[in-house]
Amino acid sequence: MRPKITIISPVFPYRGGIANFTEAFFTDLQEKADVSLINFKRQYPSLLFPGKTQFETNSKKNIFSERTIDSVNPFTWFSAGRKIKRDAPDFLVFAYWHPFFAPAYGTIAGIARKNKKTKIIALCHNVLPHERNFTDIPLAKMFFKKVDFAITLSQKSSNDLKLLNDKIKSKTLFHPVYSNFGEPAEKRAAREKLGLADKKTILFFGFIRKYKGLDILLRSIALLKNKIDFQLLVAGEFYEKKDEYLNLIKDYKLDDVVILRDKFIPSDEVKYYFGVADVVVLPYRSATQSGIVQIANNFHKPVIATDVGGLSEIIIDGVNGYIVEPENPQELADAILRFYQNNDEEKFSANVKFAVGKYSWGKFVSEFLDFIEGK
Repeated sequence: MRPKITIISPVFPYRGGIANFTEAFFTDLQEKADVSLINFKRQYPSLLFPGKTQFETNSKKNIFSERTIDSVNPFTWFSAGRKIKRDAPDFLVFAYWHPFFAPAYGTIAGIARKNKKTKIIALCHNVLPHERNFTDIPLAKMFFKKVDFAITLSQKSSNDLKLLNDKIKSKTLFHPVYSNFGEPAEKRAAREKLGLADKKTILFFGFIRKYKGLDILLRSIALLKNKIDFQLLVAGEFYEKKDEYLNLIKDYKLDDVVILRDKFIPSDEVKYYFGVADVVVLPYRSATQSGIVQIANNFHKPVIATDVGGLSEIIIDGVNGYIVEPENPQELADAILRFYQNNDEEKFSANVKFAVGKYSWGKFVSEFLDFIEGK
């Protein structure tokens, strides 16, 4: 018998990694369960959102969801909780990534589970945020008290969960490979599309915050400038003031090697940014898992990343990329130089392609259902 599942998560027209993940998860889950989506009508108040817009305008997406939850309006929480209680799904799945949503999620879960049927599932992208304040742990604990099962996507998140609540039945799965960004773009076509020079290309992709370590990467490429002919493509919106980064580019005289595309990259353009790249670099200061790694895997691109969070669970040093010490510009520069001197791109890309099947959405959905149904 097919389980009845309700998912609460941002999806289209909201943009970003959580929305992309849930859309892909929902699509595959529909094959094995009766699934409905409850979306936000307001995800963040504009005052709290650091980007230019929370929305994307990809008209090709056809994900249907009920946009009913306002993150700062408790009346919508009670309304959503009562509706779910009446509908009585077998499982209510919350896409959880930040304690800001814990009051809304906890309220909805508390009401919904009063029907004595619905089990509460937390699908944890992060258990605790990368950049924390004193309210995060109390809020997170409040929500997880209402949770019956938790799915984490890395061992780091699993460890964080145990610190908050070691009584929840939990399972560590994996972040599947994204396959919803179209077919890979050939390098030459991607260069022409993006207007880039024909030279070695390193890609830093995704929104820019302190924990993602773009400043570390800029210091690294300053060490490489006179050793190889390359360009660094930085593609993503700044979620903090970019003056620090512009000053580093100026101070290290990197204007001729750094290309800034300071904007959110729409889904239908992602293939060009990864298509043009030889290697993707993630110089993170902290991490849980990374959707960027699984976009790179989808396009069979090697990744050089720091040894934080769950990145080394996916990137095998010397096989499909390199793992380096965090906050060490010299070691990161050495790994990039080694990648090019050893001509690693073809070998690493082949290894990525070979391993992609381990991280399929079908496998994720099967393991997810087996866990929550007790199989």
